[in-house]
Amino acid sequence: MSPGAFLFDSVGKRVETHLEIAKTRYQAGKVAFENGQYREAVEQLEKASALLVRNSRLGGEVQIWLATAYEAAGRNEDAIALCEQLKRHPDPETNKESRRLQYIFQAPKLQRPKEWMTEIPDLGTLQDTETKIRLSAKTSKSSVTPEQTSPKFDDLTQINTRDNRFIWVALIAIGFTIAALVWYSF
Repeated sequence: MSPGAFLFDSVGKRVETHLEIAKTRYQAGKVAFENGQYREAVEQLEKASALLVRNSRLGGEVQIWLATAYEAAGRNEDAIALCEQLKRHPDPETNKESRRLQYIFQAPKLQRPKEWMTEIPDLGTLQDTETKIRLSAKTSKSSVTPEQTSPKFDDLTQINTRDNRFIWVALIAIGFTIAALVWYSF
């Protein structure tokens, strides 16, 4: 049976093939991975991989994504082991990508300085502090006076508005320069 062929049951209703189910799970796994849901991605990609021939091009592609999802989910040993298997894959692109990923996964983890890190607050206590935040927001809004919100203008009597003599000197110098250029051009 060709990959694009469909199966029909006795009533004539289309039945999904293993390939279609695998492609659907593969797409769901990629979407979950891209949304940061790594456990869900691993689950979907494992199911897709189980439905495919592992030595096929699509099977290798799914397994590459699975190795990446393993690494993102914190299962580094599983990711490295899968890359080790994929180094013997018959598809040259899968073979090459598995070697590249294994090199990355086995690279030593560098320590980052604390200045580079941003702490993310625990949102589990949000409901307890939510009322405190609302109360503090209301009090801070009411503590703003109209004087603080109005723009401040400078007193124009305090600003030096006399003509600057430098401008006249510069204009005269420019005039002499132009006159000299005109004189020497004839």
